[in-house]
Amino acid sequence: MVDATPGILTTLNTGSIDGGVGERVLIDYKEAIMDYKVAELPVMSFFAEPMTTDTGGNIDITLAKPSMKMEVINEGTTPEYQHTKLRSERVSVKEWGIAVGVTRRMIEDSRFNEVEMALNEARRAVDRHMTDHIVQVIFGANAANTDFGTIAIDETTNESAITAFATNPQSGFYGAGMTAGDIDASTSRLDSYGNESSTRLIRNSYVRAAGDTAGDLALSDITEAIDRVATRGYNATHLFISPAHYKSLLDLGDFVTAFTAAQGEAGGAANPTSAAMMPGSPVNQTASTGVVGSIYGLTVVVNAYVPSTRFGTFDLSTKPMVYVERRPLTVEEANPGFGIVGSYMSMRYGLKIIRPEVGIISINGASG
Repeated sequence: MVDATPGILTTLNTGSIDGGVGERVLIDYKEAIMDYKVAELPVMSFFAEPMTTDTGGNIDITLAKPSMKMEVINEGTTPEYQHTKLRSERVSVKEWGIAVGVTRRMIEDSRFNEVEMALNEARRAVDRHMTDHIVQVIFGANAANTDFGTIAIDETTNESAITAFATNPQSGFYGAGMTAGDIDASTSRLDSYGNESSTRLIRNSYVRAAGDTAGDLALSDITEAIDRVATRGYNATHLFISPAHYKSLLDLGDFVTAFTAAQGEAGGAANPTSAAMMPGSPVNQTASTGVVGSIYGLTVVVNAYVPSTRFGTFDLSTKPMVYVERRPLTVEEANPGFGIVGSYMSMRYGLKIIRPEVGIISINGASG
């Protein structure tokens, strides 16, 4: 006797994993898969001056230093001969890579193109690596990074430690401990500019921010950074902040006031929320573009790659970093073993900050 099968037939009665219930509803398997959100920050175009080289593992880049001045020539005398002065920056080139492997059986049985998926993800891993590497060098960190070969840098780190090629080959912006004797010295990166005093010129580029909590941001931090960049002859163009700093920026009534003070009661200091919604406001449409707008003439960029304990002010009309490419990204076929299909992705490059005068890093607290 056949037992009754109670209940209404629904689409839940599908699949063979529950002991023999046959597949009734056709499942349309699509080739496309829902991909994850990729966080992007075009660090190369923002921060790096690209160069290529066909020889050598280390590359020397030569930069000019100010070295001559006019003098009074008395009758019958000859002016003293002068010569140019240069400084050299050595860039260390390393090889980076990733190996990808998929079994032949997985390729045969999968409904996806497993090799293509693996190579696409490997390419994204390269993009993440490059962004992480450049951000680590540009913004620094309170702890050393053995993967990238960077040292811990904060507002107390001496210039001598930052420029030591043996321990910190990718360098950084100006450090602490500089003196008036370092200005225009042959062994120093610090040059005189205009009529700026030595006291202002020797200030370092890693500055303790007004707030010690991650994400804290004050307008005084921004104006301090603008001043330090201008001291060395540059004009700050960009402010890079994390989402945590972005929130603090939105919470600042002064931020929209700086834009709307001239608009009166309808959208000035008395009503910063309304001011933020006005056309042309520095926070209008930010969520969709990632560019906050402009404050004090700076283009403000928010991105999740920027550390929540640091933010940077830069004159990006001059790139602070050099990117030396010895070998571009190459893909080679690998032979991992029987029944396995593999590929290698690798590249050789070097990074170094060679223009320390164009950036200021503001740090929130001792954990920054």
